[in-house]
Amino acid sequence: MTASARGLFRATGKAAKPVAVRGADGGIVRVEAPEREGADFYPTPREPVLALLDAEMERLRDFTTIWEPACGDGAMARIIEAAGFDVEATDLHDRGYGRQGNFFAIRAGLAPAIITNPPYQEVNWRDGRGRWITHALDVLGVEYMALLLSWSWPGAGGLAPVWAAHPPARVYLMRWKIDFTGQGAPPMLNGWFVWDRAWRGETVLRMLDRVADWRQAGLGL
Repeated sequence: MTASARGLFRATGKAAKPVAVRGADGGIVRVEAPEREGADFYPTPREPVLALLDAEMERLRDFTTIWEPACGDGAMARIIEAAGFDVEATDLHDRGYGRQGNFFAIRAGLAPAIITNPPYQEVNWRDGRGRWITHALDVLGVEYMALLLSWSWPGAGGLAPVWAAHPPARVYLMRWKIDFTGQGAPPMLNGWFVWDRAWRGETVLRMLDRVADWRQAGLGL
């Protein structure tokens, strides 16, 4: 829980509810809040990446190379590679995979398509003013971008101009909660927000389910 959230509970006279996490012995314990990783580094599990590839493969086949600009340890990039794409992998921090580089210092896209789980402080309104979206679309001019975000992300009032200037083509709400930490009891719903210059019309909302058998999904993974 952030300091500001704790302050809110103090101001309202309410106590923060503990959350359930998995302890070192494998059992479930209740704590005030899970410990956060340095630089908010949480590798993306396999399931949401495979679900996106299954849903968007027809469009993604228009690209031979996909850029993963927040690649971390390569968790997402390796799955995209296994699906048959070349991957340009970069990250602000060196985690032993891809090339080290600041996304905002890059002035020409390394590929026409981006798939990534971006740092939340760079896409929210309070910290980043949605600048990840504007940099990718206005400065780099990418043709396609899929971002894994909190389902509540577009609800910030300050993001209204960003959304108006760059409405997504498709939004996929996942019917399951992603356990990024492996501690159990993930707290929020997530969605894939897809910007696609080839799309014409209003933003389309679709639901995204787990695919029981990835071979049946045609991914060969």
